[in-house]
Amino acid sequence: MGISHSTARWAAPASFLIDFAAQNYGMLSTPNMKDIHDAHLSFFSPQPFFIAAFFFPQQLFQIGWLWRLWKMDEKKSEKERQEVQTMVDYVPWYMLGNLCIAAWMLAWNNEHLGVAHAFVTVNSLSQLYYMIARLPPMDRRSTSSILTHIVSKTFAGIGVLDFLHNGSVAFLPDQPATLPIKILTGVGFGLASAASDWIFGGCLVYDLVGLAVGQGGSWGKLLGGYAAACAAIVGVKNWTRPPYEDKGYEPANPDDEIV
Repeated sequence: MGISHSTARWAAPASFLIDFAAQNYGMLSTPNMKDIHDAHLSFFSPQPFFIAAFFFPQQLFQIGWLWRLWKMDEKKSEKERQEVQTMVDYVPWYMLGNLCIAAWMLAWNNEHLGVAHAFVTVNSLSQLYYMIARLPPMDRRSTSSILTHIVSKTFAGIGVLDFLHNGSVAFLPDQPATLPIKILTGVGFGLASAASDWIFGGCLVYDLVGLAVGQGGSWGKLLGGYAAACAAIVGVKNWTRPPYEDKGYEPANPDDEIV
């Protein structure tokens, strides 16, 4: 999925604008995306305003990332070349995510929930794949690297919730959470939290809080307990093993005396 910097400079913002236009269509059309949400509920239906609250700051990070992608010059220095390379490598996955979300919105608002879930699945799995298999370690000295981690991991994090939500309403509408679903939810989120850094782990906790508020009752309370447990797991794991700690070392000076 290689792409040149010159192409990435216009293609990535174009995909952002397409997604932004689709989101506005979803909010302003009749019925709107919340009307469809309220008409199709299941055991993984979140509080819809939690999704909106997530995407507003996430889009600000996207704009910051897009600005750096546009203004950086890979010919200026080796440092900028490496930063541009990191961002450009993510651009095809970023574009795929934006276009899938835009297509999902059109299918969702027309109540084609099975089709919508297909687009959600492609987006969620592709973002998780990039995060796990292609995203290089964060360079805390590089704003571009930090923003790439934030944008890609928040896309993947909210993609988990999108996958669970859309799948449940498309194939198990108006169903309560069964015991196997409750167990698998706790185990799945727990294992994912144990393998997550602050960013993706925080998204998983946010997903669970959104589900807890959206569900209510005993299932909502259990989801709230899962959220608290996952927050503890993410906190302890990343406090004891900092995910962004520098791994490098200073080479020894040959003139130094070795004791």
